[in-house]
Amino acid sequence: MIQAIIDIGSNTVRMAIYEIEDDSMELILKKKHMVGLSGYVTDNVMGQEGVDQVCRVLEEYKDFLKVFSINNITAFTTAALRNCKNSNQVVNEIINRTGINIAVISGDKEAEYDFVGATRNLRMNEGLLVDIGGGSTELVYYKDNQIKHKISLHIGSLGIKKECAASLIPDSNQVARMYDLARRVIDGASDFADIRARVICGIGGTFKGARALYNYLYGMEKDNKEINTDKFHDIIERFGSTGNLSQSEAIILMKNIPDRIHTFVSGLVIADVIAKKFGTEQVIYSDSGVREGFIYSELMK
Repeated sequence: MIQAIIDIGSNTVRMAIYEIEDDSMELILKKKHMVGLSGYVTDNVMGQEGVDQVCRVLEEYKDFLKVFSINNITAFTTAALRNCKNSNQVVNEIINRTGINIAVISGDKEAEYDFVGATRNLRMNEGLLVDIGGGSTELVYYKDNQIKHKISLHIGSLGIKKECAASLIPDSNQVARMYDLARRVIDGASDFADIRARVICGIGGTFKGARALYNYLYGMEKDNKEINTDKFHDIIERFGSTGNLSQSEAIILMKNIPDRIHTFVSGLVIADVIAKKFGTEQVIYSDSGVREGFIYSELMK
């Protein structure tokens, strides 16, 4: 079976196409558009321009799938649309305009899918999973390969950037506000108060960008997936202290994280706060997450 999964996130609208056979699946193709959907939210209401942007991308994806006669299409949205006050109205309009049915996944479900997708091929039967998205951050603590605690926090790389910094690259005062906000929100996860995790599994765009930038800055192989967290603060200070970048620093970002320049500092602030709270020394990045977890859980059972 050929299956298309469309994930409408706060930063990106992604489409991934998989070949599914028995109890295995293979990723065939990925496409994405950087929409920045959270940026169209004002007073917790999604604006019409944001709706139009999603519809434009979905129509493009639908035309692509039609060419290749791919009819198995599943679309879902996470924090991008579930947290706004006009969520039902927006989702219904997108469905009516595009003909693509969209499921709104709860924070709990997103955390579960993250866990299933990211840990399926890990060799740790106990640990902490962290997914820093544009509009939310999911934490999952698991032991003996079972979820013990899970939470979806209303803080993400795009949301915290929008609240604390108007400029493309934040300065030190704006970064300090990001740290204060991230600490307040993450400290509110009371079920995680006593948890310690020397190593965490990191998924999502923030960790993907952090991995690419870390490997370049510290001379690691491109396929390295292990990130030492003691470098987070150094990277934040280097690229998020003055509000301006030198030409050489700008080139580094454009080469390594061109799609994440506007949110990598804010996302890394959240990652740094999480690492310090849980005593984390290392992040292992996983390419698999909510989309793969959805397939394993709902389509392959």
